Amino acid sequence: MPTRTPSERLADRGLVPLRVLVVDDHQTFADLLVLALEDEIDIECVGAANTAAAAHDLAVRTNPDVVIMDIQLGKESGLVATRRIHEQAPETVIVVVTAHSDPSWLAKAAQAGASAFVPKSGSLKEMLSAIREARLGAMLVSPSLFQVGDGQTADDQPSRRNDPVGTLTARERDVLTLMGQGASAPEIARELKISVNTCRGYVKAVHAKLGVRSQLEAVVKAHRLGLIAVADER
Repeated sequence: MPTRTPSERLADRGLVPLRVLVVDDHQTFADLLVLALEDEIDIECVGAANTAAAAHDLAVRTNPDVVIMDIQLGKESGLVATRRIHEQAPETVIVVVTAHSDPSWLAKAAQAGASAFVPKSGSLKEMLSAIREARLGAMLVSPSLFQVGDGQTADDQPSRRNDPVGTLTARERDVLTLMGQGASAPEIARELKISVNTCRGYVKAVHAKLGVRSQLEAVVKAHRLGLIAVADER
């Protein structure tokens, strides 16, 4: 009897594998990642591209559930490819692979349509976790993206003495936790049984105390400071 493929075995259980497209201009990295994905029973790799144009064309043809996007495609910008794919296929989740950890830079990627961020030097476990857990409307940031050595993050440095941990009220922490889950102001208001205007006031207060200007920046900094749980702790 012929050996059944992982996708066929998954189908036997009434499940559908996640369809994943890999976009990276480093051929060796892309090939290794494709091979790794093919070993996962619940993931089907639909192809690989090494340019922004090829990524867009493949995304249109294969309609993947998830795109793994290297943010630097040689002389091209992965942000441009991310935006084009997001506009063409808004239901596709885009996981950005990056060496950048600047919150303002990550905010630009999120505005282009990215939903998750993992470090280029991260582990396969982190990558697989992001592929499986990333969701539209939420923001998933791998905690190791901010490690600076010896397990520390940027906010473990002496400047952490000036962090806002002690200034957030209990209600502001509740709002921040829900922000970290990707909830919008109306959704947070519903969950906490407060008005939307009151919720927006709390959001503004959180932004001010954290010294940020967007929800993504707030979530990234909150992860850094340990104010909300990181994705793989859920």
